[in-house]
Amino acid sequence: MEAEWAARPDAMVNAGSDAEREFGELAQAASRLAFRVAWSVVRERGDAEEIAQEALLRAYRHFPRLRDRARFEAWLVRVAWRLAMDHVRAARRRERREIETGRQMALAATSRESREFRFALAEEIERLPRKLRMVLILAAVEGYDVAEIARFAGVPEGTVKSRLFLARKRLSERLEWIADDTRAR
Repeated sequence: MEAEWAARPDAMVNAGSDAEREFGELAQAASRLAFRVAWSVVRERGDAEEIAQEALLRAYRHFPRLRDRARFEAWLVRVAWRLAMDHVRAARRRERREIETGRQMALAATSRESREFRFALAEEIERLPRKLRMVLILAAVEGYDVAEIARFAGVPEGTVKSRLFLARKRLSERLEWIADDTRAR
């Protein structure tokens, strides 16, 4: 996981000035650590790579203003940590918006039973694992087809189909009590 990362940071440094050479050496030594810090927070390789690259880019831009270059590694780690935490917070905000949208749709129902069902449905969608919830919302709420969802998620269409099947199956199992309760009346 880290081996690929060791060779990357020099790409942004032109071997021109002493400061650029110094940055290249320091970044080479600290780049794996920046990646590991980002990965420890986000737990997704692609996101961690982007965060570590952004941290290195910011470090490069602000390097001339760094007074204590002996603390470069700690500085880079703090930048990577903050970027990773921002990424996680943004993902949580997006999730909350999706959930709130689902809840608003649930509350729009007119009959009591319909409201109960929609609220339970929104809660159960919220409880689905993120991968299942994402494909279900994209397909059922946003109206995207399997091919479009596969492109968005970066997974094969078969994976999208199986995730949709699993999401629908879990929802139907979890919401079965409502159907049973309605039939009993």
